[in-house]
Amino acid sequence: MIGKNIVEIRKRKNLSLSELAERACISKSYLSNIEREINQNPSILMLRKISIALNVNLEEVLDSGDYSRSSSFPIEKEWIEFVHDLQSSGMKKEQIHEYKTIMEFIRWQNVQKTDKEWKEGNLNDRTYTHPPSGGRDEPCGN
Repeated sequence: MIGKNIVEIRKRKNLSLSELAERACISKSYLSNIEREINQNPSILMLRKISIALNVNLEEVLDSGDYSRSSSFPIEKEWIEFVHDLQSSGMKKEQIHEYKTIMEFIRWQNVQKTDKEWKEGNLNDRTYTHPPSGGRDEPCGN
């Protein structure tokens, strides 16, 4: 079920298997095995890395419910207010994709900053918000 959730979310976000694997700093074959449910028991760290790369809550990856089609999925009040703010500022629904790249860049910057702080030992258990990119003491590729 977890593998199917990951595939569905990945496709909904228009990401290829390779793109998601790279963003999550895991091998493409390992991600493929999770998605095809060959690996039916991935670690919580791996699932968290995937959820961060997908920019979704870990619960959405783990949940057997279908968030994309469920009308009972509660939308947080802050999101509704955010959308209203965007609309009142004159933004059209068709323009959202233009801002997606900017938001992804800001998220990437935040991950890089956290990776640097992790590597330098400036994060403790209270400030730790996500695993380093590679799940190691160094970011991916280092």
